[in-house]
Amino acid sequence: METPGSQSSLHRANLERVVRAVRLAGSLTQAEIARTTGLSAATVSNIVRELKDGGTVEVTPTSAGGRRARSVSLSGDAGIVIGVDFGHTHLRVAVGNLAHQVLAEEAEPLDVDASADQGFDRAEQLVNRLVAATGVDRTKVAGVGLGVPGPIDVESGTLGSTAILPGWGGTKPAEELRERLGVPVHVDNDANLGALGELVWGSGKGVRDLAYIKVASGVGAGLVIDGKIYRGPGGTAGEIGHITLDESGPVCRCGNRGCLETFAAARYVLPLLQPSHGPDLTMEGIVRLARDGDPGCRRVIADVGRHIGSGVANLCNLLNPSRVVLGGDLAEAGELVLGPIRESVGRYAIPSAARQLSVLPGALGGRAEVLGALALALSEMGDSTLLDGALQVTAPAFT
Repeated sequence: METPGSQSSLHRANLERVVRAVRLAGSLTQAEIARTTGLSAATVSNIVRELKDGGTVEVTPTSAGGRRARSVSLSGDAGIVIGVDFGHTHLRVAVGNLAHQVLAEEAEPLDVDASADQGFDRAEQLVNRLVAATGVDRTKVAGVGLGVPGPIDVESGTLGSTAILPGWGGTKPAEELRERLGVPVHVDNDANLGALGELVWGSGKGVRDLAYIKVASGVGAGLVIDGKIYRGPGGTAGEIGHITLDESGPVCRCGNRGCLETFAAARYVLPLLQPSHGPDLTMEGIVRLARDGDPGCRRVIADVGRHIGSGVANLCNLLNPSRVVLGGDLAEAGELVLGPIRESVGRYAIPSAARQLSVLPGALGGRAEVLGALALALSEMGDSTLLDGALQVTAPAFT
């Protein structure tokens, strides 16, 4: 039995620090592990050798800064995690291993009027099919990350009122899916998961502070502060769509007037162009037409960009992020929308905050949320089971 402060408990703690660093990053060189954990290079070398002998990590040759190095990642057969993303019109599921490799992924249409039970049944079926397709034993599932388009109460896990999935308000998504799959399920809103996805795999790699802005049926932001998602005590941080731009503006679904969402979200933007472009116009269609030179669509996208930029300027003044990543269909407009966002930021943000900010399109497109769900499952799982093999195979070389 380990006692606090003993050599064995210190060794165990160092093992956990290394495993956690690798698990969250996907892969790191030994030098990067030393910088991330604060452990000495010699200690890291000993621990990596021990974990490799125990089958917990894999070590492959690589290069860093022009020099030969060794890349460390968790073993491909150490376990798998599952990401589930419920959207306005889709259900997307991905299965990945602990080395951050996506093994299987699939999306299918989702009727927004379907009940929560129907949605969870569909998710269960798709998860079971994809896990079977990977050939991985179900006992290797370490956890599930679940994304929903609405606010989640931090204490109760209850989904708040959502106009995007009518009839789902008041449900407990993590609990519902946990009962069906029999494994731990961790839930968050889609904007937070988009931020996690871009942070780990996309346009946010390498930064510690960013805001992921998702513009779709609503407008939300996922906030990353010092490398971690900031949710706030009630789980509602990042509701950038309800910043007031015009007190005399349109009435928002939240009950206030002139929220950013009423100037940028699809449900408010589409009616501006449908009289001239037809009732079947979508945000994806507006972006495509704008890129082809349609003047009306270009004007609307530029206006939306300027309004989003006003909200981003507020974020800059309050939180001073180093990067803003734009997600959703609107990101495909590129500089047609990013330019106006930067223009508004330059006009309304504190100059020092504006100078430090980069505004980029998301790199993951519609996959950001489901990959963020994988990242959530990876970040929430424990390291104890991963260490058991290493500790059984080798005797501690106290470090």
